[in-house]
Amino acid sequence: MKRNDWLNEVFPIEFQEIIELAQMLWQRHPIPVQLFLAMCFNAIIAPAVYAAAGEDLTRKAVWGLSLLGLVIVGLAVYLIVVIFQPERF
Repeated sequence: MKRNDWLNEVFPIEFQEIIELAQMLWQRHPIPVQLFLAMCFNAIIAPAVYAAAGEDLTRKAVWGLSLLGLVIVGLAVYLIVVIFQPERF
C-alpha cells in the first residue's frame, strides 16, 4: 500500500514528527493524553465562564465549575453510548 506523502508537501518535517509523536503517545498512554487535552479545553472554557459570572466567583471556583461541566458532558456521552450499544460493554 502506497503511503500518501501530502503532509510532506504542505507542512514542514517538524510538524509531521509532532503528529507522529502525538499518535504514538495516544496509543501508549491514552488516559494521560486525554486528561491533558481536557485541561487544555478547560483553559479555553474557564475564562468564558469567569467573564459570564463577573466578580461573583473566584478563579478557582470557575476552574472547578468548568471541569465539573466537562465531567458531566463526558459522563452523558458515555451513558448514551452504553444505552445504544450495550453489547460493547
